Amino acid sequence: MASPEKLPDAVPPTLAANSAAVQPYRAGKRTACAYIPLDGPSNHARALRKLVLIFLLLVFAPIGISAASYLLSGDSRGSWQTADRSSAGLLPAARTHPEAIVRVYAARTLRWKSIFAVHSWIVVKEAGATSYTRYDYTAWGEPIRSNGFAPDARWFGANPEVVAAVDGEQASLLIPRIRKVIETYKFRTYGDYSAWPGPNSNTFVQAVLNAVPELNAVLPPTAIGKDFPYEGNWLGLTPSRTGVFVSLGGYLGLTIGWIEGFEINFLGAVLGFDVRRPALKFPGLGRIGMQAGG
Repeated sequence: MASPEKLPDAVPPTLAANSAAVQPYRAGKRTACAYIPLDGPSNHARALRKLVLIFLLLVFAPIGISAASYLLSGDSRGSWQTADRSSAGLLPAARTHPEAIVRVYAARTLRWKSIFAVHSWIVVKEAGATSYTRYDYTAWGEPIRSNGFAPDARWFGANPEVVAAVDGEQASLLIPRIRKVIETYKFRTYGDYSAWPGPNSNTFVQAVLNAVPELNAVLPPTAIGKDFPYEGNWLGLTPSRTGVFVSLGGYLGLTIGWIEGFEINFLGAVLGFDVRRPALKFPGLGRIGMQAGG
């Protein structure tokens, strides 16, 4: 070790500006300085910052792409009054189809909200019935609406996608349980609807999926409100009972399950991936890869 007499008398300019790096001490008749260099941020801190930046990029870049697509394409679907609500032709005529049917659909919402979100609904038909029953949860009037639209109607101009499809005997077994969930759903009075973080239409449909895990259905990542804990649970099993979830009021959450895949909920925006049916899940853009149901 160098003796104190050999230490420089002057503080190097690069350290002079950082007084915390200079520790004076007295050696005999001279005062010398021991230089203790200050390290920058640790590797762990830098790695954490990078992960946060990558995460935020993966959340907000897809939303930006979706917003750009909306702005460039224009609002061609019309208004609430003029938008197309006709059948998309996804269901057979009930009178000529004696089997029981269960369907879960989702379609983009109208206007600027379509950048972020979809609206979902449920359709059932008992064996031998000559008509379908459609259930929606809406922001106007009594939230739970039955047969307010054609069962497979375009949602104000947006074509629906199939989230779940069950037919025949299995559908007959599930329909009574589906109806029971709908009849006992607690957010059913005027004013209960909340677009964000819920309860909304996707919260309503998710309640059915939770109660009927045999549907093995997963709502799209753009189904904002599906992670709202309508039963008040912040930790539990996933709807399919193949994994676990944690939720902080629907604002933040994590879901890991074989059916549901891996999902991070950040302020309602869902980012994740699916291994069982390979796909990536992005806010705004939705699911890219194999369809979850159908």
